[in-house]
Amino acid sequence: MAFLEELQMEGVASHFARIPMFPFFDLTHYMLSLMYLRHEEGICNVSRKSPITCWICSMLSCFGGAMLAAFMLGEPVIKPFESNINIVLATIVWYMVFYFPKDLFFKFCSLLPAKLIIVAGKEIARVRKIAVGVAHAHHVYHHGYIVMVAVGLAKGAGSGLIATIEQLLRGVWKPETNELLDMPFATKATLLGAVLFTMQKTGYVPISKELLILIITTLLVTIKEMDEGLK
Repeated sequence: MAFLEELQMEGVASHFARIPMFPFFDLTHYMLSLMYLRHEEGICNVSRKSPITCWICSMLSCFGGAMLAAFMLGEPVIKPFESNINIVLATIVWYMVFYFPKDLFFKFCSLLPAKLIIVAGKEIARVRKIAVGVAHAHHVYHHGYIVMVAVGLAKGAGSGLIATIEQLLRGVWKPETNELLDMPFATKATLLGAVLFTMQKTGYVPISKELLILIITTLLVTIKEMDEGLK
């Protein structure tokens, strides 16, 4: 019976892992990233004075993880911008978050029911990004365990790690807020996820990647939903 239940769980995990990231999960990632950016010091003033600078800050928030991972692997930093459809989608979200009439879009997304859906989608996307980052690093550096963990961390939480650069663009300098110095829950969870995916990839965790994705996603979404519900 336990063996059959395990097979059923593997089937669910396999189907879950095949759900495409685009467009829904990418969309929720962009939405939550820019909603968090809206709360940062100075960004609203920048959005009024220099929409171009605001857009650049927004793209760093949306694609910072992919850019940092590319840099770490010796790839072009602008590689994440090769996908025109993702840039267009992120730009539409940027406009809706910062410039929608009467701020109705941001207010709607901030409502608890809508935000819970967005947070869930964002965490699902985060786990997928960690897994992709570890797999990519493993392909390049087959025995580089530290590299795999670092790239997985960068893919899943890179926007927060390079926030200092984005702060400079909006005229704020707070190096003490760097997430490496004071890790929030999401960054700590990303680091743990990167370690687990690295161990799975190198054979130290004897379960499939799909099942690990399902387990970590379930835990992250549950914890984040509870956290948002208590706020």
